[in-house]
Amino acid sequence: MLPARPGVYLMKNAAGGVLYVGKAANLKRRVSSYFARPHDPRIQQLVGEIRRVDYEVTSTAIEALIREAELIKKLEPPYNIREKDDKSFLSVVITREAFPRVLLVRGANMPAGTVYGPFTSASQLREALRILRRIFPWNDHPSTSSEPSTRQRGKPCFNYELGLCPGTCIGAADAKEYRRTIVQLKLFLGGKRKRLVSDLTREMKAASRVLDFERAEALRKRLFALHHIQDVALIDRDDLQAPDAEHRAALRIEGYDISNISGTSAVGSMVVFVNDKPAKEEYRKFAIRTVTGADDPAMLREALYRRLRHREWPLPALILVDGGVPQVNAARRVLRTARVRIPVVGIAKGPERKRNDVIGLMPTGIAKQTLVRVRDEAHRFAIQYHRRLRARQFLLQ
Repeated sequence: MLPARPGVYLMKNAAGGVLYVGKAANLKRRVSSYFARPHDPRIQQLVGEIRRVDYEVTSTAIEALIREAELIKKLEPPYNIREKDDKSFLSVVITREAFPRVLLVRGANMPAGTVYGPFTSASQLREALRILRRIFPWNDHPSTSSEPSTRQRGKPCFNYELGLCPGTCIGAADAKEYRRTIVQLKLFLGGKRKRLVSDLTREMKAASRVLDFERAEALRKRLFALHHIQDVALIDRDDLQAPDAEHRAALRIEGYDISNISGTSAVGSMVVFVNDKPAKEEYRKFAIRTVTGADDPAMLREALYRRLRHREWPLPALILVDGGVPQVNAARRVLRTARVRIPVVGIAKGPERKRNDVIGLMPTGIAKQTLVRVRDEAHRFAIQYHRRLRARQFLLQ
């Protein structure tokens, strides 16, 4: 009996040869789907040859993705490589530079460095790296000299502001600490998660013993992030396209609203709905700090920018904003700059303030009434915080 956990599965023939290697966020559901009903001819041919299914459990779907790539490269199963060109797959390369970069490379012309892959799904690989970069911030700036730390200091990149870049853009990265981060990333990409956790735990305790509490806290946060990776939606379907969608994560929608009076006491709200129900313990509020005057789109940009800095918060499947085209465009601009791909939808009340006009494409599987509920809750939460803030300021006068 296969467990309902992430991992990889190896389908074997009567001689024990590996026919196919796949990954899953839920091994039991995924493997069962092959035998549940008729499929296309290629899958039926595979199923007809299967005599045994072995599996390996992983802690996360990202590790299943990494392990699948390792096994396919090592075993070359016929149903994985048939009608495929390995040169079209993406690989991860960590370069050999003073401040190594993490690159996605397609084909055989690899730059000098440590190579992981190739990976069969470009979209899943990009999503995995997006998650990992929130845990292991890395450099993506090409070296302009033999020592990147000597670069002219300039304006920090947006990834630095989000905590995704170690500061190589302004010459602020600590070379020794950065090398430690890259070693940790290599351990994870190399499938050595247990050793990574052990090393981080040991380093955290050592930092505490010498009263380096800042470093100890940073290591504690990294350990926490490793133990709480939100990636169950990473794997939806494998290359054979079995009909049952892979185990899907709970559908998370985040709703945002801005509340102010002529630009004063401005606040932003973030509410969270999971599977159509409010998750109030995950609500967040933001006192707007950088915007003066009544500029709701700018205030929304600040709220979203600050939200994205929290790498420990899971990202949603959809962002809903209370407002029209200006608010939607403001949100999309922040996400585009941060290189985060999340659909954005706005709800405006329409010319007569009596309608609910949807701005953007309505996502499939999400009812308009759900979006209206999220919008109304974001509005309520923002107003509540705005009134509380105004009352507090009044008492201090």
